[in-house]
Amino acid sequence: MATCREVVSSFLSRIESLNSHVNAIITLNPHALTVADSMDQVLAAGNVTGSLFCIPILLKDNYDTSDMNTTGGNLALAGSQPSVDAPAVTALRNAGAIVLGKANLHELALEGISVSSLGGQTINAYDRTRTPGGSSGGSGAAVAASLSIFATGSDTVNSLRSPVSANSLFSCRPTRGLITRAGIIPISYTQDVIGPIARTVMDVATALTVMASTGFDPLDNVTALVPSSIRGVDYAASVTTGSLKGLRLGVLNGFFNRTASNETTPVNAAMDAMVAKLRSAGAVLIPINETIYNATAILSLYDTQRFEYREGMDAYLQRPSLHGSHPTTLTQLYRNSSGEFLVIPSQYEYVTTALVSSTSNSTYNAVRQGGQNLTLALQCTFTLNSLDAILYPEQKNLVVKLGAPSQAGRNGILAALTGVPVVTVPAGFSPVSADAPVGVPIGMEILGRPWTEEKLLQIAYQIEMLTKVRRTPLFARDVVEVKTYAAVPSVTPNRGNIPSAYPLGVL
Repeated sequence: MATCREVVSSFLSRIESLNSHVNAIITLNPHALTVADSMDQVLAAGNVTGSLFCIPILLKDNYDTSDMNTTGGNLALAGSQPSVDAPAVTALRNAGAIVLGKANLHELALEGISVSSLGGQTINAYDRTRTPGGSSGGSGAAVAASLSIFATGSDTVNSLRSPVSANSLFSCRPTRGLITRAGIIPISYTQDVIGPIARTVMDVATALTVMASTGFDPLDNVTALVPSSIRGVDYAASVTTGSLKGLRLGVLNGFFNRTASNETTPVNAAMDAMVAKLRSAGAVLIPINETIYNATAILSLYDTQRFEYREGMDAYLQRPSLHGSHPTTLTQLYRNSSGEFLVIPSQYEYVTTALVSSTSNSTYNAVRQGGQNLTLALQCTFTLNSLDAILYPEQKNLVVKLGAPSQAGRNGILAALTGVPVVTVPAGFSPVSADAPVGVPIGMEILGRPWTEEKLLQIAYQIEMLTKVRRTPLFARDVVEVKTYAAVPSVTPNRGNIPSAYPLGVL
């Protein structure tokens, strides 16, 4: 039987050997081996408890940790040191997880390219010419390369689902309120959630159970909305009990781009094949053609980020528990740190608007009302069609190339605004090419009514077993020699690989 130190050492060896393929890690936890040694003492005494005992994990670097800086990938926050863990991190540690380190993300989680001034550009695990999705791209690429058992992400519009789609993984964006967001660098009170990213549905369900055990948190009042019947649910216990037969699954036709191209056709082919397999397995597929479901229009009309971002960040940066060197306002971060931040072209208007916007803007209430109307319309769609879930591709096109101006074609805004849960699963791959030797991954979202994570995970597990889509990246199949470590090695992110299209310190 392997010791915890041997398990942790094996993952540290993989990170040392393979991280250069993806540039997914910002920093490693200097205490990881010490924690492993303490768990070995518990193991020797026969006192093992916790569903994640000795499970090595990575955290997106917008999760507060008392033993590592929390940077959001931003050079101006490189010295920012929380004095307490985020509650979700505490829950993971209490369940026995060993935090290996922090994963790169798109700077401050504001886009889907996964490039940051501190971490550099993370690379897609399947195609080195493409981005890994985002903003949790470091988490996605790292898990795809088996640099940890699972990783955490956050999701304001797409960020738990985009990197999962792009790296042939599974994730759960939970109902807003299921997991407290306290201790996470914020963007939007309305849209932010956090959750797990993994290589199997069972791993997602196990991690979700732990993260949701935080329960009601007065620091995140939306957690008061969780029904009593949901608290304490063990999602892993029932994940294998579902069936596809007789399920009524809506297909959002407005979330496809049916114009043929090298970037869209593989997505449509994968989704059409998936629908055919589900139908053959006994599911009933119902086309949903309502024109309200237009992801581009929804994002343009009802996105709340720019109104809520500055206020949330100012509150985060001014907490007494946040130590170390850091700006105390969002304005100070961008205006007084020339060359220490990265804003890609698609973000210019967003950031400059956010710096002068707030929830007191005259248009904010109308935007929120539009989101509430969308939420009602979505529930009407479920009821009128007697649906168990709704399906659509996470992205209308393949994940974009490095240096692209934005992560185009994503569909995550519907769940983000309505607060409903989504489980994302691998749907297929593009054809093999010189750049993508096993193809570029394509993911599918399974969207449900509020608090139906248990049902969605059961559906996802049945799809996983039916289709067996996932393939490991070629480089990650290599056997890595396990080293013996006296101390945790250091990892230096490759900041030199930031595409020239993304200049530092320009706003």
